[in-house]
Amino acid sequence: MHHPNVHPALRPLPQRWLYALKLAGWPKLLVPAVLGQVLGAVSSGEVCWAGLAIGLGFTVCQLLYIVLLNDWGDVEVDTLKRRMFPSSGSPKTIPDGVLHAQSLWLAGVGAAVMAIAVGLCGELTLPRPGLMLGAVGCVTLFWSYTFPPLRLNYRGGGEFLEMLGVGLAIPWFNAYAQGGELFPEPLVVVMPGLWMLALASAIASGLADEQSDRRGGKVTYVSEYGNSAARAAVENLVIAGALLWSFASRLAPDLLPPIIATPAVVVTLLCWRELVAHSARAGTNQFAAIRRYKQWLRRAIWGGTLTVAIGFALFELLARLGQALASGVGGCG
Repeated sequence: MHHPNVHPALRPLPQRWLYALKLAGWPKLLVPAVLGQVLGAVSSGEVCWAGLAIGLGFTVCQLLYIVLLNDWGDVEVDTLKRRMFPSSGSPKTIPDGVLHAQSLWLAGVGAAVMAIAVGLCGELTLPRPGLMLGAVGCVTLFWSYTFPPLRLNYRGGGEFLEMLGVGLAIPWFNAYAQGGELFPEPLVVVMPGLWMLALASAIASGLADEQSDRRGGKVTYVSEYGNSAARAAVENLVIAGALLWSFASRLAPDLLPPIIATPAVVVTLLCWRELVAHSARAGTNQFAAIRRYKQWLRRAIWGGTLTVAIGFALFELLARLGQALASGVGGCG
């Protein structure tokens, strides 16, 4: 146990690693992974426990890789932000001496290798042809986000790359690992709404770093267009995600039944209402207000996505229960 007021750099080594891993942000990938697992199981009609282990194991390795190497790759901008705002925000892993840069690099690269190894294991044992190639693609997406030669997070376009990673790559990998179908139809129908929500999250991630990113030469939506425009984009994208789920339910009710889509849309919109209510206070450098704003955004995204996943799981369970009861009655007759 540690006192919450103790600086992370002064804590025991295991607690410093836990701090660096930023566990509170892990649902950003774990929630899409769960959605992919559920839709993979629905499409195949059964739960593959090995597929569950492979998919979630890969997602955890990918999380470790992203979190650790993102801190390593952003060390210059993080150091600049700490100089600009020494008493604002949480301590930064490398600039504030929580962990050494080399430790993050080695652990992050090791996690990337493990992610690819998990993909290879799934391809050979499940079997899932091309799963390792999918793992390499997921790892490459983040590399292109932070590191040369593309380094899109610094040149512009990093938000769209994050949208592809969170809204496409992670749920696809998990759905394929679980169900064995390359593109399950329910996932194809749900994905467009998920893309909008993932893009909203990606844009919002730069709100607290607007001035330091701009001064450090990092090209993000927020640094280019400003705080107000970014919040407007975030709020419109959340609405777009909910609307796309609603439209998909009307156009393809067999693939996304209204009984599943409607609760997800309601959850998303209820959180969106609170998001908008907190928007005006989340201006430039208003770090506490930005933190509350992003909390409501996460609730909208994670809550809506989990509601879709839970809805599909319950719908499938009730359908199977109904079939079992019907066959039992038929057998008695």
